[in-house]
Amino acid sequence: MPGLLRQLSTLGGCTRPVRLAGYRAEHPLDTATGEIGPARHRLDSAELPAGHLLVRCGNRRSTRCAACAETYRRDTYHLITAGLRGGKGTPEEVTTHPRVFATFTAPGFGPVHNRPTGPSGSPRPCRCGRRHQPDEPALGTPLAPERYDYEAAVLWNAHAGALWRRFTIHLRREIAKRAGLTQRAFRHHARVSFAKVAEYQKRGAVHFHAVVRLDGPTGGSTPPPRWATAELLTDSIHAAAHTARVNGPTVDGRTHTFAFGRQLDVRTIHGPDLDAGTQLTDRAVAAYIAKYATKGAETATGTLDRPLKFAAELAQLDLPPHAERLIRTAWALGARKDLAHLRLRAWAHMLGFRGHFSTKTRHYSTTLGTLRQARADWRRLRAAHAHGETPRPADNPADETTLVLAHWAYAGTGLNPTEEWLTASLAAPAQEGGSA
Repeated sequence: MPGLLRQLSTLGGCTRPVRLAGYRAEHPLDTATGEIGPARHRLDSAELPAGHLLVRCGNRRSTRCAACAETYRRDTYHLITAGLRGGKGTPEEVTTHPRVFATFTAPGFGPVHNRPTGPSGSPRPCRCGRRHQPDEPALGTPLAPERYDYEAAVLWNAHAGALWRRFTIHLRREIAKRAGLTQRAFRHHARVSFAKVAEYQKRGAVHFHAVVRLDGPTGGSTPPPRWATAELLTDSIHAAAHTARVNGPTVDGRTHTFAFGRQLDVRTIHGPDLDAGTQLTDRAVAAYIAKYATKGAETATGTLDRPLKFAAELAQLDLPPHAERLIRTAWALGARKDLAHLRLRAWAHMLGFRGHFSTKTRHYSTTLGTLRQARADWRRLRAAHAHGETPRPADNPADETTLVLAHWAYAGTGLNPTEEWLTASLAAPAQEGGSA
């Protein structure tokens, strides 16, 4: 039992770990003769208490694994914060660079139930004549489903990533134009760095939250030129968002062209309030973005958090009518040969969106991989000290005189009832400590 508890404790509360069968062995290697000796260290899954090597699932969705999703959220928070405040390899000087927080919305596909507000912020009646409560299921659903443009809504999601890439190209052009530079000369004076996440609105359309920063030519380590201001960056974002267009497919004689919606919000960080009196600080922006890193379409619209294999599965699921209509539209469009490149059936559960939920430029800050490696190194060192061993560096687990042989095969996913109970028992003290 202690061995099983030790193995489960390394999962950090993951409830859907991947089970691997196989082994890992370290053999001494004679570099002069090439002779391989018997294994000095061997890890065999059959000898482990669980019968398998258990590895965290790493799923970012809170509906799939709350523990791994929380780790992903925290990593995203630190990644965003590093690009705003410095640290983790990013210089603190980035706090002096022009930085804005921008939200890009989708266009309209038909009127939906909403909660409009007046100039003073007081709620006003929806077009249906009612004042909706914040948690009403009707919010985001069409007022007239038969006239809602489901086809355009799905295709918008499918092209949202391409539209963002087109926007970033236009943004560099707009900044260069305002600085009196050619596009070729711009890269020798400044660089645009950003980090963004995608969020689903209740109507099922994707929009983007982004931190955009203006740096010197080599990124955050160099100061931006004197002409680089938050006002210039804001003006350039508005112009680029208005100009960016992506040509979509022609479906049954109808040609689609996609652009961002009219609602574009760009605010200087440390500027006006973010929302209802919350100051737009570095931490507020990072927390606001990170909370969407673990949410998909299923959180906003009640749709699925896994791919569909057959459309017939929908009949067995209790989905909101609007979400089901979007999924069925994506599935039907996915059957068209001229739209095969969009892989709409594979992404029907995501309502057509097939982009990455979290992206950033190379020079914005650290990477999720670096943060995960640092956490794995820390756990390895702690485990080695606990067993009185001398830890080896993670980037060189065995020196040049050691040959590492490993073979792992997928053996399943999840925990058995005993492992689930033990995992819950391990998580309880941690939760109590965190709430104290």
